[in-house]
Amino acid sequence: MSLRLSTVILPVDRWHEGGRAKWQRAEELGFHAAYTYDHLSWRSFRDGPWFGALPTLTAAATATDRLRLGTLVTSPNFRHPVTLAKELISLDDVSGGRITLGIGAGGNGFDATALGQEAWTPKERADRFGEFVPLLDRLLTEGAVSQQGTFYTADEARNIPGCVQRPRLPFAVAATGPRGLRLAARYGQAWVTTGDPKLYETGTPEQSVEALRGQVEKLGKACAESGRDVAELDKILLTGFTPDRGRPLESVAAFVDFAGRHQELGFTEIVVHWPIPDSDFAADQAVFESIATEALAQLG
Repeated sequence: MSLRLSTVILPVDRWHEGGRAKWQRAEELGFHAAYTYDHLSWRSFRDGPWFGALPTLTAAATATDRLRLGTLVTSPNFRHPVTLAKELISLDDVSGGRITLGIGAGGNGFDATALGQEAWTPKERADRFGEFVPLLDRLLTEGAVSQQGTFYTADEARNIPGCVQRPRLPFAVAATGPRGLRLAARYGQAWVTTGDPKLYETGTPEQSVEALRGQVEKLGKACAESGRDVAELDKILLTGFTPDRGRPLESVAAFVDFAGRHQELGFTEIVVHWPIPDSDFAADQAVFESIATEALAQLG
């Protein structure tokens, strides 16, 4: 499978003051997809503008025609499967079937306590994720769902007419642990990783590649255990969180080198952050656009 290049546009701009223009420009540049984070706020952007992911994606769907759209990623931190399913079906309809749901177990960021709850432990997050994904799968594929769970309940939840994409919109499951990888193998149309977070501060790019190689191998084992061919899953690398940091966006050549090394591991899609000045995602806009239009042709 040839490598795809996508971008993630953080929801930090008012729609009429640059927000819409970014999504439209992403389509013009030929990106396969444009995603956004699904958070209530995030890290260094907490005290600045930050808009909701699903309304932003709805607006982006009306402002574009071909670009795939999605979340990287949605989590159970402040979502419930019943209400999320209704919103996703609506979004898939507005977009004409161009939505991918990136979904993960969540973390300890601001989302984890914004609703007044104590932050969940890693085990609690995994437990909830293990119930969230199968219920959401049912809600997006069945007209009426009733299910009593430990964490999530649906009582004759109606989701008619369902997704434009059949049997439902694709899931891109973010996972590195065994339980998450099993969910990706069973329910995912794609798998997402950001690499090994332990290597971000002190690791090397070479160590990161080896860690990612190990993750891909574990995904393969999880798929084999589920009776599924791992080749059926797209493998998505969200960049910016490996020891390479922003270096792949310094030049077209730097990106081609980075992308080629990860394509060899089996990755089918690489996602780069749309540049944001004076942030961890600062990059030269002209170089970024050259990468979007020139890099894939050099990868063969």
